Amino acid sequence: MNDVFDLRRLESILGHKFKDAGLPRLALTHRSTASGRQDHGYERLEFLGDRVLGVAVAHMLYERYPDEPEGKLSVRQSALVRKETLAELAGELGLGTFIMLSVGEGESGTRESPSVLADVTEALIGALYLDGGIDAAAKFIAKHWAARMAAHTTPPRDAKTRLQEWALARGLPLPAYRTLSQEGPAHEPEITVKLTVEGQEPETGTAGSKRAAQQQAAAALLARLEEAGGKP
Repeated sequence: MNDVFDLRRLESILGHKFKDAGLPRLALTHRSTASGRQDHGYERLEFLGDRVLGVAVAHMLYERYPDEPEGKLSVRQSALVRKETLAELAGELGLGTFIMLSVGEGESGTRESPSVLADVTEALIGALYLDGGIDAAAKFIAKHWAARMAAHTTPPRDAKTRLQEWALARGLPLPAYRTLSQEGPAHEPEITVKLTVEGQEPETGTAGSKRAAQQQAAAALLARLEEAGGKP
């Protein structure tokens, strides 16, 4: 195992001194280091952190945008808690350097995997919640999500939404997405989807989740439409 755990430096980054040092260590332990069947690495903490992040961001949005309806708040939240946002934050904070991996995973570039970076970020939020309660987790989330929230004066429109609006405006059927394949281990899958829109050549997208692959395919088709003067 490639052990690069440095608790003091991690606490400085997270802004929290842990009472239980085992929690942040577990949050950064990849399943490739599992010693037995019940050793899930950071996965259980990731599950918890995902829910804590969702509640905290929903609360922040509820307070910041008192006049927006549920639909617009949901769009904002989806953009703020998606894997890409989490991986971006992990990169900014340098969390990849703390991840404990097997030698093989370390040599294969897993430390830089956006999917893994997103997962450990959620796991660390779960660790903060268990160690310091909702206040500790919310403090970290507020610090790193407030600027991202403020960056969008209007609810963001993701690629799938934009493509759907483009199709509807032209009286076309909704874009259709079909999963072509799923490869790799369960904790880090590689999913390929095919996107079809009436009158257009199909596009494919490959990513660590079905949603991300769909977004990738939609973005590729939008770029092609823009080049052709379709102005989606």
